[in-house]
Amino acid sequence: MQEQGITIWFTGLSGAGKTTICRAVEQKLINLGYKVEVLDGDVVRQNLCKGLGFSREDRNENIRRIGFVAQLLTRNGVIVLVSAISPYREIREEVGQKIGNFMEVYVNAPLEVCEQRDVKGLYKRARNGEIPKFTGIDDPYEPPLNPTVECRTDQESVAESLEKVWQKLEEFLKSAMPANFTPEISSKAVQLHKNIV
Repeated sequence: MQEQGITIWFTGLSGAGKTTICRAVEQKLINLGYKVEVLDGDVVRQNLCKGLGFSREDRNENIRRIGFVAQLLTRNGVIVLVSAISPYREIREEVGQKIGNFMEVYVNAPLEVCEQRDVKGLYKRARNGEIPKFTGIDDPYEPPLNPTVECRTDQESVAESLEKVWQKLEEFLKSAMPANFTPEISSKAVQLHKNIV
């Protein structure tokens, strides 16, 4: 019996902390020997979605393409971590239904906090009119109505957010994996442990 995959979809404003939490979950899964793949919204847009703009239709198409790749990987027993703003509720729900094994993680931080962080300088550029239709400024973000997990990154640490996601993921892993399935600890993780000890 092949183990089942799942897609964990991190959604939220730019600067909310999606990638940070996503990478923390990825590292934990790798250390435990699970097959994991990260689909980062920015990276996918540069490669799979070149030519798409930022209209509602193009954004939805971008999410559909990410969702299609996630669906294929999930079907083949991979744990897929998607980090993408994905601002519109309807397309997120559509993609989640198609994938099936799906967790929606709402990475929630107030707009003012995201603007203060502004690691990439995008909010400043959007405020100056250099980036039209920027989510949260002049294009809406529609928060999930019933996310699997909500991480309040303005109130909790990365470790606390990781633990919230992990608790829900662990429930799925216990129910979906064969009774005799034990993930093999990766050689990298073993070496890392040796180095620490």
